[in-house]
Amino acid sequence: MPSEGAWGHVPDPRLRVSNQDRDQVVEHVTTAYAEGRLDKTEFDERLHQAMTARTHADLAPIMRDLYGTPAVAPRPVPPVQRHAGGRPRYGMPVTGGERFGAMAAHLLPVFGLSFVGPLIMLLTGGRTSPFIRAHAVEALNFHLTIAGAVLLLPFTIVGALLIPVILIVAVVLGVVGAASAGGDTPYRYPFTLRLVK
Repeated sequence: MPSEGAWGHVPDPRLRVSNQDRDQVVEHVTTAYAEGRLDKTEFDERLHQAMTARTHADLAPIMRDLYGTPAVAPRPVPPVQRHAGGRPRYGMPVTGGERFGAMAAHLLPVFGLSFVGPLIMLLTGGRTSPFIRAHAVEALNFHLTIAGAVLLLPFTIVGALLIPVILIVAVVLGVVGAASAGGDTPYRYPFTLRLVK
C-alpha cells in the first residue's frame, strides 16, 4: 500500500493513491492467493477493490487481515527492476502467460478485432496482471483513437485519402507493440488519445 518503506511509514488515509501503490497491493494479494491464504472469490474482490481504490483508506482494509496492523511489516515488494535500456519491468518477473496476453492485446486488432481485442484482454488478464493491464490499456486507447479517426476522416477529401495510410500504420505499430511486450518492455503508441487509464 504505501510507497515508503513497505508499511514502515503509513501515509495519511485521505491521500490519493498512485498506480504504484495499487500495483504493490495487487502483488501482495496475488502472493497471498498463490500461498493459499485467499480463495478465488476473495482474490477477485480484493483485486477489484485495489484497482478502483482512490485513497490509502481504500487500500488499508485489503491488506489488514493479510499482514495485521502496519506496525508488522510484511515482506517488502521487490523494487522495480530495470530491463536493458533502463526501462522498468513491473517489479515482479513476467511469466510466459503474461507476455502472451500482452502480445495478444496488440495483435488481436491486427486480425480484425479493432478495439474489442485489447478490451477483452483488459477485462480478463488485466485484472490479475499489471503487465497485461498496461499493454491492454495502451492498445485499447490507440485503437479507439484509430476507430475515431476512421469514422471522422471520410468527411474530408484529404481525410478519406489518409484512411488507408492510417490503417497500415496501425498494423505496423501493433506488431511493434507486440514485439515490445514479448521483450518485457512497456510500449506507448504515438498520437494516441488516452481515454482509458
